[in-house]
Amino acid sequence: MNAQLTEIMRLITNLIRTGTVSEVDKINWLCRVKTGDLETNWINWLTLRAGNTRTWWKPTVGEQVVLLSLGGNLETAFALPAIYSEAFPPPDYSDEGSVTEYPDGGWFEYDPEKHLWRIKGVQNVLIEGAGNIEMNTKRFVLNAEQAEINAEMAINGGVTQLGGAMSSNDVVVDSHVHDKVKSGGDTSGGPQ
Repeated sequence: MNAQLTEIMRLITNLIRTGTVSEVDKINWLCRVKTGDLETNWINWLTLRAGNTRTWWKPTVGEQVVLLSLGGNLETAFALPAIYSEAFPPPDYSDEGSVTEYPDGGWFEYDPEKHLWRIKGVQNVLIEGAGNIEMNTKRFVLNAEQAEINAEMAINGGVTQLGGAMSSNDVVVDSHVHDKVKSGGDTSGGPQ
């Protein structure tokens, strides 16, 4: 009877445990988790979605997880990310906001108190739309050292230039001169 009770207690103890990811096999979507003196075999980690809509976010070696073991057997366990730790503390302490921080410094934050979505620390951003991309706002500001538009363009509204030279086909529009200028109905020469 004591041996059965000991085995039952072991299984109950193993139903839910915490541990630390020790290895990750991203090709086969598996990880190993160290919990106390034990280390699991290769097991699956849980994700947000794994059907027609899928998410990918592999755990990090050293990340704390919860082990959910069917029947208390660690060989049937799943790793449920994640638990904050000294090695991986929260990136922010917002009451209502959401923050995702990446190891290269990339930062995605939504702060509902300020109504602000902030993306920072990202070197490059690429948005691809097979059909259309439309932005609707009261004011649009672009601050950049250089901006380039590679497309046919139609502007429905006035355009005001507030500084700097404006050129078209290598002709500075606001300061060029014309040769062969005569009064009357003749036209001038081309811009120089």
